[in-house]
Amino acid sequence: MKPQPDHNDSQRPDDPANQTADQDLDAGRRVLRLEAEGLNALANSLGREFSRALDLLAAVSGRITVTGMGKSGHVARKIAATLASTGSPAQFVHPGEASHGDLGMIAPGDAVLAMSNSGDTTELNDIILYARRFGIPLVAMTAKADSTLAEGADATLLLPRAPEACPMGLAPTTSTTMMLALGDAIAVALLKRKGFSEQDFQVLHPGGSLARKLLRVSDIMHGPETLPLCRPDTAMSEAILLMTQGTFGCVGITEDGGVLIGIITDGDLRRHMDPGLLAVPAREVMTGPPRTIRPQALAAEALGIMNGVRDERPITSLFVVENDRPVGIVHIHDCLRAGVA
Repeated sequence: MKPQPDHNDSQRPDDPANQTADQDLDAGRRVLRLEAEGLNALANSLGREFSRALDLLAAVSGRITVTGMGKSGHVARKIAATLASTGSPAQFVHPGEASHGDLGMIAPGDAVLAMSNSGDTTELNDIILYARRFGIPLVAMTAKADSTLAEGADATLLLPRAPEACPMGLAPTTSTTMMLALGDAIAVALLKRKGFSEQDFQVLHPGGSLARKLLRVSDIMHGPETLPLCRPDTAMSEAILLMTQGTFGCVGITEDGGVLIGIITDGDLRRHMDPGLLAVPAREVMTGPPRTIRPQALAAEALGIMNGVRDERPITSLFVVENDRPVGIVHIHDCLRAGVA
């Protein structure tokens, strides 16, 4: 009888595939641990020089120019983008191109954030000299306190000594991770200094899902001129006409002073349907007080209310009020068209 294959072969420790997988996991975990240790060391090393660097960067009336060569340059591009998207106008300038005319992109009123692990990157020399010549604040990010970059800077953010995660200790890995994290720390600290808000974030991110999440009711509501409103003593014949004209499937009931006290919906009409409906006043049909929302509430909250997340029956329209007075109305379709979900 032919022997059957052992289906547990793939579980054997001596299986080459398993050995390779174990080696891969060991290598990956080693990299992550080394870089995490580097970040912990970086966090513990921050001191007053960090605040000094923020003082210089926050004071600029122009842009923060972020620059670096090689892997540091790739990190610098990301930091420039993060700064720009969080309220600190920034740009990336390649140090090699800077020496051939792009220094003109750096102007009085700007500041420079230059990055180099060694601090002696030759390509940065012209930017350092240019900043010193024209009195442009220069913040350095480097691992060497006695480097050309550190000595030419107004503030130096020193990276702690930490082994690169590369087995040969050569490829920029831990050092660039620390640079990237330190750039994020700078951007977030500047954001907090400037009081950058969710509304500011939305202005700079109009096309993304984050912006849709931050949409306010006031951004999508229909204004006061479109509101279907009537008084409590209005005959239902007129109230129904207002509902039809408004296309929101409802009419709001306001008393003296314009305070919203009730609402009539299609459902209310069905519940009160009888031959005398058109002659009765709106107060006898309305439901009150109605569910409402503030103009500055997130549109996502409005959608939640209309979907009945508060254990109430779903509705399709929601009056927007300030001081109990209606200032707008939002329909569930407005939320869906805006991408709020």
